[in-house]
Amino acid sequence: MSKVLVFGHQNPDTDAIGAAISYAALQRELGMDAEAVALGEPNEETKYALDYFHLQAPRVIEKVTDETQDVMLVDHNEFQQSVSDIAEATILSVVDHHRIANFETASPLYYRAEPVGCTSTIILKLYKEKDIAVVPEIAGIMLSAIISDTLLFKSPTCTPEDEAACHELAKIANVDLKTYGLDLLKAGTNLENKSIEELLDLDAKSFTMGDKTVRIAQVNTVDIEEVLTRQFDLETAMEKLNLENSYDLFLLVITNILDSNSELLAIGDPVDKVEEAFDVSLDKNRAFLKGVVSRKKQVVPPLQNVF
Repeated sequence: MSKVLVFGHQNPDTDAIGAAISYAALQRELGMDAEAVALGEPNEETKYALDYFHLQAPRVIEKVTDETQDVMLVDHNEFQQSVSDIAEATILSVVDHHRIANFETASPLYYRAEPVGCTSTIILKLYKEKDIAVVPEIAGIMLSAIISDTLLFKSPTCTPEDEAACHELAKIANVDLKTYGLDLLKAGTNLENKSIEELLDLDAKSFTMGDKTVRIAQVNTVDIEEVLTRQFDLETAMEKLNLENSYDLFLLVITNILDSNSELLAIGDPVDKVEEAFDVSLDKNRAFLKGVVSRKKQVVPPLQNVF
């Protein structure tokens, strides 16, 4: 078999990159020529984790079929969130914790999807099932992914399995879970030097909802109002991105990781669906979403329902 490329979704977060690294390492232990790659540069939080555990960031790719046909997907399955030529590649396996949508293959594959808070929680199970030990640096990046996706257990997506995996991986990585976890999350809230374009692209995914394309970006912060001092510029850029990319609706979810609330900024059409989904009234394109921190569990499902 030729080289296999392992990667997460576009605009990768810590789980997309951490899961790719750990799953590729597992495949190499099983005798496969697997390489972790990424569909974008790591964000500040992920860079912090990579540096802390002395890991190299995966190389960034735009296509796969110019170097191999065989790929493995982690932390995503929807084709619009994947590499540009994914439909031309042979998908050997998927390990994911999201909904399954807009996905099909010509050949049978290994598919592992579980309703947990993080893909890396599932990958830890795979290591155990294959009776392969997790080395400290790989444990560290997997731990970082779970902390990130569950907001250190504050997210409603977090399950007891995620918590147990975190404690187990923290021992292997030899870190204090709470201290490291808070430092990691704070590293991801450093937005001062980010341009408007970077803020809207840090962690953004496109979703097909009915006959509409909805772009949902999320940024974590410790001060929502600080981000919203740039509201006019954010709105202008969101309108431009809608036109350039044929998005019907662009939503920016600004999440305070300390109090676990979010502010929603909505640009596009139909905004009445947004108000219906969250039972809010938009004021100057904004609405407060109390207790909302998870795009996967608290933002996408209610929108999908109303669309």
